[in-house]
Amino acid sequence: MPVISTNTAANSALRYLNLNSEEQTSITSKLASGSRIVRASDDAAGLAIGTRIQADVTVLSQAATNASQAVSILQTADGGLSNVGDILQRMKTLATQSDSGSVTDDERAYINAEFAELIAEITGIAQGTRYNGDALLDGTSAYATGVNFLVGTATTDTIQVQITDVDATALGLAAATVATQTGAEAALDLIDTAIGTISNARAEIGATMSRFEFRGETIATSIENLSAAESAIMDADIAEQQANLSSADVKTQAAIAALSQANEMPQNLLALLK
Repeated sequence: MPVISTNTAANSALRYLNLNSEEQTSITSKLASGSRIVRASDDAAGLAIGTRIQADVTVLSQAATNASQAVSILQTADGGLSNVGDILQRMKTLATQSDSGSVTDDERAYINAEFAELIAEITGIAQGTRYNGDALLDGTSAYATGVNFLVGTATTDTIQVQITDVDATALGLAAATVATQTGAEAALDLIDTAIGTISNARAEIGATMSRFEFRGETIATSIENLSAAESAIMDADIAEQQANLSSADVKTQAAIAALSQANEMPQNLLALLK
């Protein structure tokens, strides 16, 4: 019924105006941020899932870095092992030359001088092959017993890097000599054993390096897929939100027009008293 004390129509129009204005503000925030979930109330479950996925992506990104660093460490160690292997080949040549009956002891002394220097160089390479200040090949760093690298989202997702000690003492060459024919014969056996040790160490490093490389590819795929899943949950559909904004804008304008008309109703009713 027509009344002038309570403007029910205006109250109703104002309520819808507030609702439409709030909706318009919410949509504008989504468009500005690019996110479908601006507040927890937008989608509480989606926010929880999306946040967990974001955390996994962050951890996996660091895991990819860990894998890359591990490969760099192994490549550094492999370079040192390769040089030691080359030295052992030269030492075998010298031992073979010293073991020949055509060589005199005086000549063996010259051969042994180079042989001794090469033994010292093996230890020098073992001590000088470093990564971030840690010697990788002389058994003094944690890599001698094994270092775990986290390459996943769980604490159990690790790959261990263990590098063999290959200084002259570890290879059994510290006391080797080719100053005599007998010494040269014994040195040949020691060198063959050392070459086998180096070959095994390089094979193990190569296998571990391959594992890290495959894990890195797996991590990259996981990051790609998780990022896509996060986008589907968290990111705003710009076209959809723009359409929603247009609709909210129209409703807001309609509510403003309705409120204006409702506010004029009491004045119009007063005309009946004239």
